[in-house]
Amino acid sequence: MPYGFHGKILHVDLAAGKVEVEERGETFYRKYMGGSAMGAYYLLQHTPPGADPLGPENTLSLTVGVITGAPISGQSRVTATAKSPVTDLVGDSQSGGFWPAELKAAGFDGIVIHGRASRPVYLWVHDGEAELRDAVHLWGQFTADVEDAIRDEMGDRRIQVIQCGPAAEKGVRFGALINGANRANGRTGMGTVMASKNLKAVAVRGRSRPELADPEAVRALAKWGADHFEESDIYGLGLLGTAEVLLSQDKDGGLPTRNWSSGTFEGARAISGQAMADTILKERDTCFGCVVRCKRVVEVTEGPFPVDPRYGGPEYETLSTMGSYCGVSDLAAISRANQLCNMYGMDTISCGATVAWAMDCFERGLISPEDTDGIELRFGNAEALVQMVERIGEREGFGRVLGEGSARAAETLGVGQDLVVAVKNHELPAHMPQVKRSLALI
Repeated sequence: MPYGFHGKILHVDLAAGKVEVEERGETFYRKYMGGSAMGAYYLLQHTPPGADPLGPENTLSLTVGVITGAPISGQSRVTATAKSPVTDLVGDSQSGGFWPAELKAAGFDGIVIHGRASRPVYLWVHDGEAELRDAVHLWGQFTADVEDAIRDEMGDRRIQVIQCGPAAEKGVRFGALINGANRANGRTGMGTVMASKNLKAVAVRGRSRPELADPEAVRALAKWGADHFEESDIYGLGLLGTAEVLLSQDKDGGLPTRNWSSGTFEGARAISGQAMADTILKERDTCFGCVVRCKRVVEVTEGPFPVDPRYGGPEYETLSTMGSYCGVSDLAAISRANQLCNMYGMDTISCGATVAWAMDCFERGLISPEDTDGIELRFGNAEALVQMVERIGEREGFGRVLGEGSARAAETLGVGQDLVVAVKNHELPAHMPQVKRSLALI
């Protein structure tokens, strides 16, 4: 068995209510290694051609990488892979936090989920064992509440939980997987796939670390990184988070603004990483074993847009999609919209971009207040942004239409097709391809 792995993949048959462990040898791990490659392998092995992304035949996998669980900055990552309900093609999405490393500690290198349960359940994985437990009482609950409930049920506050949220349960197509109530496998609708299987969450806990080839060298490398962090090129990432790049993106003309009609935003400084650090930043959080501490935790206690620090804070993509995309320069409103996405379990990129598309349609007279439940969906209207994000999460009124994403919403309404900025129905992330040319390829 190669170093860094346990050699065990957990398979979960939700229809039968059974779990089994697949043991794999060194050849398999050297070929696929983990993450997206391993996820794609299991998707292609177990999901038949033409499968409905929201049907029981779709396979959802949660896979981690070679160095996940080792004390090295930036390594605690998990990839979710399934046929995407957004693109109808292979979908994968990554997130960090403590859940990925805890899965390794629980004794597994990945989880492959098959079928559909007859009623809501969650998977409890601990110290090399796994079982399915009832989750009817958790269905419909916000992500932080679900996490608290599972930890209380097990009597262990160190349990890590990844889950779909109420938005995915209600059928929002770009439902995310949320772990720690503020880390998201946001892209390609992986949360919606999990919800379609009646699987509410996967809770993990363990005390087993994978064997390292040279533990002393790893520890020395980690110590060197910590000692030299403040003089490194990523020190600013620790201070300002991924929002560090927002002003440089704007300066280069690479910050999508008002539904991609421009690459610069006059309100960029008000939503920048520095503005966040100077105003609403409560603390810097981190992922397992990482010294960078780039995760934003914000708090707003006054005004119309309260923000609970439990739900973290907006990253660069969210500041763009909920901010410049929509012409909104109110940092508290953007942070509130980010919180709603983490509470309901939604991809902030697709959600914000779809609202921006709707604002563009509204400004051009293609849709009216009669379509939007009376909400004035104009660029710069912070209140309208927050209201519509919540309606999407609840799948109410016009939010039901926008919960399908911009491309399908345009098809349903029969307007604004030429204003959609998406590839294969998937909204683009916040990088103008004229400036970031690699985006045109990926």
